[in-house]
Amino acid sequence: MQDVWVEKYRPKKLSEVIGQKGIVERLQAYVRTRSMPHMLFAGPAGSGKTTCAIALARELYGEQWRDNFIELNASDERGIDIVRGKIKDFARAASIGAADFKIIFLDEADSLTSEAQAALRRTMERYTQTCRFILSCNYSSKIIEPIQSRCAVFRFKPLGEHDVKAYLKRIASSEGVLLAEDGLEAICSLASGDLRKATNILQVAASLGKKVDQEGVYESTENIRPAEIQEMLTTALGGNFTAARSKLDDLIARHGFSGEDIVAGIHKAVLDLPVSEEAKIRLIDRVGEADFRMVSGASERIQLEALLAHFAHEGRKAR
Repeated sequence: MQDVWVEKYRPKKLSEVIGQKGIVERLQAYVRTRSMPHMLFAGPAGSGKTTCAIALARELYGEQWRDNFIELNASDERGIDIVRGKIKDFARAASIGAADFKIIFLDEADSLTSEAQAALRRTMERYTQTCRFILSCNYSSKIIEPIQSRCAVFRFKPLGEHDVKAYLKRIASSEGVLLAEDGLEAICSLASGDLRKATNILQVAASLGKKVDQEGVYESTENIRPAEIQEMLTTALGGNFTAARSKLDDLIARHGFSGEDIVAGIHKAVLDLPVSEEAKIRLIDRVGEADFRMVSGASERIQLEALLAHFAHEGRKAR
């Protein structure tokens, strides 16, 4: 049975975490002093929040880290019962071994209701002698101010392309996978700084064969190829709306892409189009309008065709 590469290659130590140097240095200082405040990890998915929490627990508690660390996902149980139940029960219990305190890691804390967050604030105050809380969220603004003021805030940033590439190359080398440069570029483009997503894409693409190239990445993940979007938009800008519409039909009917997928691809492609900066501004504004209308319930087909018609109109204006 093949291992899940995300877990197999998850860093075990803080020093192995990539792309978050400043945060790692601060967490290592807590390990050296054997003391730490409550913490709030905020940042996009796949940037290392859970990895840092587990690595911190491993270094603080050694072999007994599992006994002094609990991971809960707030999106599974969003209400006040999770605070009154699981969290309080763990907080009440004594720490094991030489640990002065235990760690409660609450993932996706921004999914907690405001009532649950208020109860959590009181629990943090009551059990501060025996427990430390690490709250993880995508948006710190969704965490109530009383909790934020009780935590040291760590803001994780999306990982840079250089870090993602180095990490994927190390996995590919270890797994005996031939990772082509265009395949690596395609994975980085699709992952957008999410290391977990990048690792999963690499594993899925590698399952088709030992060589991972651009074609294999897009085929295995069922994502739109940027070249197809670029060709459709260039055709529309050239004034051939009917041909551009035919390419749109092909994306929807043959590949099964949703309107939101296509709009996201168009948004990425606009900046590379051979038009003026003023035209790019108008086009991006129109892309945003089409996206809003589709999210609001408008017909995807009508909005996409109207968007292509706008591109064709811009192309005629430029000539």
